[in-house]
Amino acid sequence: MSEYDFDLFVVGAGSGGVRASRIAASHGARVAVAEEYRVGGTCVIRGCVPKKMLVYGSHFAEDLEDAARFGWTIEGAKFDWKTLRDIVLADVDRLNTAYQNTLDSNKCTTFHERAVISGPNAVTLASGKTVSAKYILIATGGWPVTPDIPGAEHGITSNEVFHLDELPKRVVIAGGGYIANEFAGIFRALGSHVTIVNRSDQILRGYDEQIRDRLLQISMMKGIDFRFNAPFEKIEKRDDGCLVAHFADGKPPIECDAVMFATGRMPKIDGLGLENAGVAVNDKGAIVVDQYNRTNVESIYAVGDVTDRVQLTPVAIREGHAFADTVFGGKPRTVDYDCIPSAVFSNPPLAGVGLTERQAREKFAEIKVYTSDFRPMRNVLAGRTERSLYKMICDAVTDKVLGLHMISPDAPEILQAAAIAVKAGLTKQAFDDTVALHPSMAEELVLLK
Repeated sequence: MSEYDFDLFVVGAGSGGVRASRIAASHGARVAVAEEYRVGGTCVIRGCVPKKMLVYGSHFAEDLEDAARFGWTIEGAKFDWKTLRDIVLADVDRLNTAYQNTLDSNKCTTFHERAVISGPNAVTLASGKTVSAKYILIATGGWPVTPDIPGAEHGITSNEVFHLDELPKRVVIAGGGYIANEFAGIFRALGSHVTIVNRSDQILRGYDEQIRDRLLQISMMKGIDFRFNAPFEKIEKRDDGCLVAHFADGKPPIECDAVMFATGRMPKIDGLGLENAGVAVNDKGAIVVDQYNRTNVESIYAVGDVTDRVQLTPVAIREGHAFADTVFGGKPRTVDYDCIPSAVFSNPPLAGVGLTERQAREKFAEIKVYTSDFRPMRNVLAGRTERSLYKMICDAVTDKVLGLHMISPDAPEILQAAAIAVKAGLTKQAFDDTVALHPSMAEELVLLK
């Protein structure tokens, strides 16, 4: 008989936690999982999955506009926010059930309640029950940051945006990252007046400058307003329900119906009980782990956004899988964080992998940059002036592709395959030697000049 109730206790049933649980169980471990909200985590329940569904819904606005140029007559078209909202939430319910079924089918015990670490090998559940485990995995993810200003409680975050009763006519979105730009595109396409307010002077820090500048230009063309270098002072709520955003730099206030904070995310460790086991965190509140996801406490591990390494769902999944293989499968392995592709599902979307032009210039003595700046065939026929931009950065000495970045319809779908080539270390010549798939937007990748 084991001296512990379980071989593994996972705190948090998001993408990383569920993957770790499933793989550990497949290796024969007795696994328990605690989740205080819903199984599936940020991505599935209140993040990238329902957000992408809203993106799909918002795309019909421009499709309907363009239809006439393609010979279609569509009369009486109208949009109903509640219909889209409820269908999205219903699919979230389906996914929640699917994730729970995954745990159940792998004979993982699920505790639908909060768990707090009470020692190196123990957790205490909200019901008061204490459970012991040989290993504990923390996979509690991240949580939206809200500014410490008067009236912040009147705003919403990416947690609440999926549950709005009505589509706001005027929205102020605080932040310049991917969440801010994605929801700006969604709200604007659905008919809201959108203002992005950022405390710095740029959007999408870390992405290639030329690509993000193109998004800024297109977003402004679509009617999205931007206000830079504008820190919030307070949010005022008037008697009629209208919100007024005030700014510390004296810029004019903005009246709106909703304020959405998209000012970053932080590791979700509040009240987790890390101090009870002596688990170390860094100055950002992230759990410190080694390459095998182990904390400074031998029996406690952590994966995903709670470690603040790379905040992407596929990364958390790989970390959870690697943890389970290492600890329970007898196959120690680590995650390779080099050349991770990423995308912003803005309107239009952008995607990138590898080094940006600035990063490449800082790291290599000489580089070559190849671009294709074109108007997609569909935009030409629809009478839209919106242009796409593909960009390849190469080592001038070896011809190796160092980075690939693009902003265009379907950019994320196209980049996924191209990211394999960049990850494999292929050269520009390898792209040039590949016959174009014509007519397509993707063919521009092998025709870059």
